[in-house]
Parts: sequence; structure tokens; C-alpha cells
Amino acid sequence: MSEEVKKQVAQVGVKLVRGSAAKPILKAETPTNITPEEQFNAGDWLEHPYNFDGLEALVAHSTILPQCITAYKNNVTGFGLSIDYLDEYKQWDEKDHPEIAEEYTQIQRILDLLSLDQDTKDLFGSIVATRERFGIAFIEVIRNLGGEVVEIDNIRRPATMFMTVPLDPYVDVTFYYKGEAMNRKKRFRKYRQDVGGKHVYFKEFGDPRIMDKRTGRYVDEKEKLEIHNQANEVIALPIGDKPYGEVRWIGQVTGMDGAARAEALNANYFENGRHTPMMIMIEGGTLSDESFRKLQTYMEGIKGEAGQHAFMVLETESTREVATGLEQEIAPKITVKDLSPMLQKDELFQGYIDNARKKVQSSFLLPDLYVGYTTDFNRATAQTAMEVTEKQVFIPYRQEMAWIINRKLLAEYQFKYCEISFRAPDITNPDDQSKILNIVERAGGLTPNEAHRLAGTMVGDTAEDFTGDWADVPLAVQKVLVSQTSAAETPATPPQTPEETPDEKVSPEVMEQVDERVQDAEQTGNAELIAVMRQVRKALVEIAEDKAAPTAPIVSTPTARSMTKAEKPSLSSGEPEQPVVKASMRQFMMRPAKRGDGE
Repeated sequence: MSEEVKKQVAQVGVKLVRGSAAKPILKAETPTNITPEEQFNAGDWLEHPYNFDGLEALVAHSTILPQCITAYKNNVTGFGLSIDYLDEYKQWDEKDHPEIAEEYTQIQRILDLLSLDQDTKDLFGSIVATRERFGIAFIEVIRNLGGEVVEIDNIRRPATMFMTVPLDPYVDVTFYYKGEAMNRKKRFRKYRQDVGGKHVYFKEFGDPRIMDKRTGRYVDEKEKLEIHNQANEVIALPIGDKPYGEVRWIGQVTGMDGAARAEALNANYFENGRHTPMMIMIEGGTLSDESFRKLQTYMEGIKGEAGQHAFMVLETESTREVATGLEQEIAPKITVKDLSPMLQKDELFQGYIDNARKKVQSSFLLPDLYVGYTTDFNRATAQTAMEVTEKQVFIPYRQEMAWIINRKLLAEYQFKYCEISFRAPDITNPDDQSKILNIVERAGGLTPNEAHRLAGTMVGDTAEDFTGDWADVPLAVQKVLVSQTSAAETPATPPQTPEETPDEKVSPEVMEQVDERVQDAEQTGNAELIAVMRQVRKALVEIAEDKAAPTAPIVSTPTARSMTKAEKPSLSSGEPEQPVVKASMRQFMMRPAKRGDGE
């Protein structure tokens, strides 16, 4: 290859680069999005979006808002608070696990002492009412010297409360979930209450730093601040995502204002409206002075009993001063015209006022039944209205409030076995429940213990379970098993001896338990529970008779469907048959269909 060719060939060089060890990808440990209040607010402190005093005045003069707010208050918190074991611990026995009973007692004590001025449910009821009135509620939290939450208070005037945007820096915070500690980073707000020129500062709930309530300044760990000057914490409960919340009914303000003006117009009618019931017209003459005075006196004194059965005489005079013989004399004519059809008989703008009311109710998702504006309902419509409102409104609201208590307010107690919830009303339909339980019982899905518990629940009594495996086996299944066992036995099976009674076949211990339950029911005088227990005892006796009955050789017999009523076998023990319990007990006390009764 010549030198010229070598110069034209491109020179290519290769260099081996060894990479370093792989490094993990780092990410932000905190939220990085910019909140709307940081974008539009010039300073740290946020201004109120509404005139809270104006909102309070609207509620006070509204004909529907107080009813809606009261309905929320009564149905969310009015049934009280409940302490429940978590699902995984509901089967634990308190005797074997005393720690769950100790935690239950501790929670009950905390709830009882959260407020010394009123019942705890009433305290949370006032919080719900404040939240629905202004769109936000503020709860002041007081801790003891050990840092435990021991008391809360509702700040009833949100108009006096101001808050900042979340302030830097991020602070390390420990959260607790089912007793497990978790570390997070969070920015906290400051709160300030202004009343009559006085200022009190609060810190956001969960902020571990110490704040001076007089200045709102965080104190370093080296500084000492007296206990009574340390700021308490505040939990803000806004509706929606905005810092000061969203008033649920703010879109109906125009309609409510118009309805209020219509009400004022109707009220003004009684003072400045026209109330003239009749008009007296005189043609061709005039009232004499004496008649005018009598008429005036009559109108002033016609009120009350003095005007009953009274009559009036009017005298008129001709308006022609000089009569000529060429003209015909015309006597004056008096006409009384009734003006009552022209009077306003009812209020104006009724349709407008009613539509404004319905719009406000729709913003609360409340039917007329909850605000006392209807009498046109029956059991079916009332049941449907309650079920829909519970599912769409009150159940989610109770869950939200319960989350605040369990996961926020009392989370630092690290409860593991129990949780707090708000009780709900019993809106089950007895007719539907009866149909379902009848089907379940006939299909073999209702055990003696379940029937016992249902009986206690329906009559408001505590029912203890029977001991023994038999109590957890449905009676219908027991009868089928007994029938199969009897059919499988050979004809040579020795007959039952006279000494073996049905009660002994079931076992004396079982019958003693049933008899004790019957005696307890008789002592309490609960007629429905007595009937339930007698039905259970009779069923057990019938099972024992099935076990004791000798088996005959299998022969060709007519089917159950072809047998007459007189030919059908009976499983009764010879005792008079107990009547079926009616009313609310019938859904779980319908006896299983006897063998051969058309099955």
C-alpha cells in the first residue's frame, strides 16, 4: 500500500471505560407541589374567604338551615360513641387476654373525661354544627404534663381564628399505626385567635416544637418557657380542600336571600297592606253629616262582641239644591260593593320560597323527612329515605369523624385492640329480615346459638351462648343427619329400653343448660324470650326422639307428596304444640319444616 493510500484511511481509536458501582436513585422525602394559598397569598397569614358573621346571620334568619344543621348534628353524633374490638381480636376471651379489657377500660375513661362541661357526644355534636354553619371547625387540644391528650374544646367562633400557610422547615414527626411507629416529614401551620384586641397563638396538632402562645415564636430547646405560656394545639376540620373550608350551602345564598325578602314582603302586608272589605257608593246624593258620624262610629266599634247582630242605617240628601218642575225627581241611590275577593288571602311567592327550601336541602342531601317538612309518607317511603340518606350522608360522615379520633386525636396512645366509632340507628326492615331468616333457617343455616343471640338482640337482652358442639349445628341439619343415621341402621338394632328417656339421649348436661335458660327467662318475665327457649327445648326433645325411635324393615311406602295429612308421621313429643312467636320474633323463630311435610 502506497503512502498516499495510507493517508486516506481514517484512524479509529478504542478506549475502555470502566463504570463505578451503581448508586441508588434519590427522591424527595416530602411533597414538592405548590399549594394554591402559597401562589396567591402575599404573606404567611391567610384571610377569610367569607364573612363569618354574615354566614351566622343567614343561618339565624333562614327557615330551613337550622333544621338541616340540627339533622346533621343529631344523626352523626346523637346516637353516642362506641368502643369496638378490631376484627382480628373480636374472638379473644377477656379472661385469657386481660390486656384487651384493660385497653377498653382506658379508652372509656379517656372518652368520659374529654370534656368536663358536657357529654362527649354533645361536644362532637357542637363541632359538627359549627362545621356545617361556617364550613370549618377548630378543636383546641389540651395535653397533660406527660404529653397525653386529655381534653378538647370546640372554638365556637371560627371568625376569630386565622391560620398561616404551611411554614418551612419540614419537621420530623412520628406517626402511629396500630401500635407501630412511623417517621414522616411535615410542615406545620400556625393559628392565631383575635378577640377584642387580644391575641392568642396556637400550633398545629402534632407539631413537636414548643411555641410561645403570646408571640407565636418557636422556642429553642435551650430556652425555658413556663408551662402556662406554652401554646396549645389546634385541629382544623374544614369541609373540602380549601384552608378555611367550603360552606356546603354557599351556592344557595341568593335563593335564601330572595326567600327572606319574600317573607318580609308577606309580613309587611299586615302593617301596610290594603284591608278594605267593602265600598259604599252613593249616586245622586250625599251622606248627611249625621249619617257620616254614625257610619264612622259604627266602623270604629264593630270589633269583638259589640259588633254582633248590629245593623246600620244610612240617610242621604239630594245634591240638587233647587228642584224645577220640568225635571223628574231621582232619589239618591246607595250601593254596597264587596271588595273581599280582591283581598290577599295567602302569602305571595309560595312557589319561590318552597323551591329555595328544596335547593338548600339538596345541598345537604336531606329528604323532607329529616327536616319536618312533610307528612305525606308511609313506612316504605320513610324506610327508603332513611336507607339512602344513611348510605350517602351520615355513614361517611361518621367514618370521617371516627378517623380523626382514632388516627389523629388519640393515635399517640398506640391502641392496638380497640377503636372508636359513632353509633348508627337501626334502620333494618323487619319484614325483609324475616324473609331472609326464614329462608336461611329452612335451608339449615340457623343454629340454636344464633337464634338465641337474635332473640336477645330483638328484645334488648344479653344472651349467652349454649356450650357444646350441638349448639353451633343448625337444627335442620341435625334432623337430616339423624334421619340418615336411622335409615342406615339394621332391623336388628335393639329397641330403646324404658330407662332411656329422650332427655338422656341428648345428655343431661345439655337439657340442664336449656332448663336454666328457661328459668332465667321466666324470672325476668320476658314472654318472647320464654317462647324462644321453649321452642329450642322442644326441638332438642324431637331430636332425641328421632334417635330413640326403633327402625322397622324397609318396605314400599307411598311418597311424602302422596300421603294424606293424617298419614304423615309426627315428630312431636306428645306435648301440646307451642304457638309460633309473632311480630318481631317471627323472623328467626319459624320452626323448621318437619320431615315428610311436603319437602
